[in-house]
Amino acid sequence: VDAGLVVLAAFVAPYRKDRKFVKDTVGKKNYIEVFVNTSLRVCEERDVKGLYLKARKGEIKNLTGVSAPYEEPEQPDIILTETLSVQESVSLIFEYIKLKLLIDE
Repeated sequence: VDAGLVVLAAFVAPYRKDRKFVKDTVGKKNYIEVFVNTSLRVCEERDVKGLYLKARKGEIKNLTGVSAPYEEPEQPDIILTETLSVQESVSLIFEYIKLKLLIDE
């Protein structure tokens, strides 16, 4: 952000403590928590890598949502659901970033 750039990083962070660590590390003003709130069924349908099927067969252990827990965020900045298209989701994120940049300046 100091160089005038916005950096997006997507993490599978199933535990609140890990997300809090990242937020504390980069600073609250530089952190946006996006919660992709979809059903397990939809995650499995959209899984292009076949990870959920492999987890169901026992080939992958500790897959979040199947054999490992996920702690939902308590106050995410953005919530995306399975009813939104990819374009709608992207638009919501970009609008939030633009608004946040204006507020923080």
